Amino acid sequence: MRKTLSFAAVHFAVAFSVGYLMTGSAWVGGALALVEPAINTVAFHLHEKVWTRLERRRRPPPMGPAGALT
Repeated sequence: MRKTLSFAAVHFAVAFSVGYLMTGSAWVGGALALVEPAINTVAFHLHEKVWTRLERRRRPPPMGPAGALT
């Protein structure tokens, strides 16, 4: 859990720094530091759902007795 919290802190710091350096605004940097990870979290969840669905489609159908397709 400490590693996850450490990564989150680095992520927020990078998002803030990029926003601040590009705009010169601490407000924009702070907003980016909060909004970007939230959007990434939702995008990751949706990505996982799509990926799981695609993996299910690629699985071969289950085999019945003596190798017959069911």
